[in-house]
Amino acid sequence: MAARINKELSSFFNASKYQKIVGVFLLIFSFILFFSFLSYIFSFRMDQSIALEGWDYIKETDHYKIQNWLNKIGVFLGYFFVDSLFGLAAFIIPISLFLLSLNLIFVKRLFSYLKLAFYPFLFIFILSSFLALVQLVFFRSGYFSLGGNFGNLITGPNSILHNYLGTFGVLLIWFGCSLMALVWFANLNFNFILEWFEHGRLPEEEKLFKEEIVTQKKEDKIYSDTLFEKDNIEVINSEKLIINNEEIIGMESNNESIADQLEIKNTVTVDPMKPIDEMETTVLTIIPKVEEKLVSNVSEIQQKNLENLEPYDPKKDLSSYKYPTIDLLENHGSGTTTIDRNELENNKNQIVETLKNFNISISSIRATVGPTVTLYEITPAPGVRVSTISRLENDIALSLAALGIRIIAPIPGKGTIGIEVPNKKTEIVSMKSAIMSEKFQTTKMELPIALGKNISNEMVVVDLATMPHLLMAGATGKGKSVGINAILVSLLYKKHPSELKFVMVDPKKVELSIYSTIEKHFLAKLPNEEEPIITDVKKVVNTLNSLCIEMDDRYDLLKKATVRNIKEYNDKFKKRQLNPLHGHRYLPYFVLVIDEYADLIITAGKEVEMPLARIAQLARAIGIHVILATQRPAANILTGLIRANFPTKIAFAVSKAIDSNIIIDTKGAEQLIGRGDMLYSPSGGDIIRLQCPFVDTPEVDKICQHIAEQQGYGEAYQLPEYYGDEELDREIKFDKNDIDPLFEEAAREIVIQQIGSISLLQRKLNVGHGRAGRLVDQLEAMGIVGPNKGSKPRDVNFKTLDELQLYLDNLKKSK
Repeated sequence: MAARINKELSSFFNASKYQKIVGVFLLIFSFILFFSFLSYIFSFRMDQSIALEGWDYIKETDHYKIQNWLNKIGVFLGYFFVDSLFGLAAFIIPISLFLLSLNLIFVKRLFSYLKLAFYPFLFIFILSSFLALVQLVFFRSGYFSLGGNFGNLITGPNSILHNYLGTFGVLLIWFGCSLMALVWFANLNFNFILEWFEHGRLPEEEKLFKEEIVTQKKEDKIYSDTLFEKDNIEVINSEKLIINNEEIIGMESNNESIADQLEIKNTVTVDPMKPIDEMETTVLTIIPKVEEKLVSNVSEIQQKNLENLEPYDPKKDLSSYKYPTIDLLENHGSGTTTIDRNELENNKNQIVETLKNFNISISSIRATVGPTVTLYEITPAPGVRVSTISRLENDIALSLAALGIRIIAPIPGKGTIGIEVPNKKTEIVSMKSAIMSEKFQTTKMELPIALGKNISNEMVVVDLATMPHLLMAGATGKGKSVGINAILVSLLYKKHPSELKFVMVDPKKVELSIYSTIEKHFLAKLPNEEEPIITDVKKVVNTLNSLCIEMDDRYDLLKKATVRNIKEYNDKFKKRQLNPLHGHRYLPYFVLVIDEYADLIITAGKEVEMPLARIAQLARAIGIHVILATQRPAANILTGLIRANFPTKIAFAVSKAIDSNIIIDTKGAEQLIGRGDMLYSPSGGDIIRLQCPFVDTPEVDKICQHIAEQQGYGEAYQLPEYYGDEELDREIKFDKNDIDPLFEEAAREIVIQQIGSISLLQRKLNVGHGRAGRLVDQLEAMGIVGPNKGSKPRDVNFKTLDELQLYLDNLKKSK
């Protein structure tokens, strides 16, 4: 319970900037109180008469001037706290505020918030009543009340206790109550009395050598090779076992001391007549006799603490975030499909007449009007071969004088043949109608995307999380870039910044640059990168390899959590079933968007293809999804390795049937009419013709501005650190005079943990990824850690703090 209260008090201020401001305010206020009280002690006789008259009557006349160092405020503060309330015990108040201000100013818990909240009241009670009792016993008369009215009320001459028990009885009651309060609040231990008694009976020369002295080689800490990590355990007064700076309860549950509960091997008893310098140090091993019980207690305590907490809310950091509103989008077109009866009748007659010219009879024909094309479903007469009709595609197009005739022979799931004929007047499907559609608004999908309307004028909403990757290709100017914007806008309307991060690659430098304004909300990038949108090919290679590292790290977390996918993992984390102290964290979805893949392949080739293929093969379960777009669907660009790992495909209009075959493994895309007309090939499903929703650039800009104007994170989401071969061989150069102030502390943490990683410094020093990365670079340049090893931690070149300190001292002398 105490740990929980302490943690809540510690997290009361969640923004370091405001925390420091409040700390400075409390620091100044503590000095005001302290000097007001101190000055009042010396000037109360002169200022008290004026203080009693009240604020409105304090005036500096010609005959008298206020003596308090802080003038009128000082008089009132001194009179109220010192004279009227607590006497000299009031000095505890500014001291407590001073210690609290240090916590806030340095953004570090130097002193326990729980103790700063409760201990002042305890010591004010004890000290004020004690001072009143001292004044009662030694000098009853005097102008100044040492314990204040509060102390006099408890132990003063007119208190109820004094009237019934007298001075001696009040002294006994005060001593007993103070002792009980110290036991209750401060967990006072009386074992020091027994130790003092036994210590006093020993000869003088043996008092200094009563206990056994055991040391670890090169460090003065006792450790266990079997249960506890090095440097995390110590024994204090042979009574408390401290692990990771926390007292393990259960070791003091009975009257046995630690020595009785632990089996100590290889200890050495010190000869009191032998100089300490000549003694031989011995490494010992501690084996707890109740090892299983102890470990069980620790895990039970941690699990209980987690269960007591509320479910984790990833949106809490940006709880005031407002999703984009629908009025940011515009209406394009009427939103309804207009049916031209004459056009339908003419097309039907032309189709029937063309088939009759080739001696093909049909039983029925019906039309379904869509936003871009109309589907005519033909039921052929018995004995008519399907292939006969499918060969007449060009003849039907000639008779209708229309482009983009597409024959579906047969329509999957139906006993009919479909002929798609473009409408003379096409309807624009606006992004606003897609977002407002009932399917999109009520969907429970993880990453919903409004792809567009089908022939039946139904909005098609798909889940990117189940695709799990999307390949988009089409000729220039056929709607591919608008399609990417429609996908991104769909996700921005549905997901919170804590749930989704985009990694955007734009070799053309202009298509995705509009999204750079939401860097601190939705974008992820490499550490120390200035541009949130990646345009340099070398940085693309590093980013893809960084995503591979993130993928491997996430799979390790899933393995530890015994779950199979990111949804199960995050559900467990929200329910506090995964301990952050064990490395667990909330995992947002990643969407990698590559706008022009062909340019990357021409420039970098296999350097881009191999990590991309690895992500496509493995990243589905851990929430990393890829949207790959290109305007050159050639076989040497979209290789078999890439196509095999992108099961979901979208084909916009292309010039040749062979390009359609490369994209969706069948012809048909060459018959599309452009302007967002597309063929959607889901994984394991039938190809669907859709009209992509249209979203204009100003609309996207307004959405991004709406997001950017809100509070965001301190920086873009930092991907794992990755260095290419050139970066690994580079020499790190920096001015030794510009070494980070946390350099020595970072070096000690690295040596203590024996792990050279940026994430470790982020957790231990409470710094951002950029600063932690610079610290690691400086540590490498000074020879404390080794070079980068990819996904593995760096080697640490020092094994003990003593070696490190000697090295740092030599560095300082050499300056």
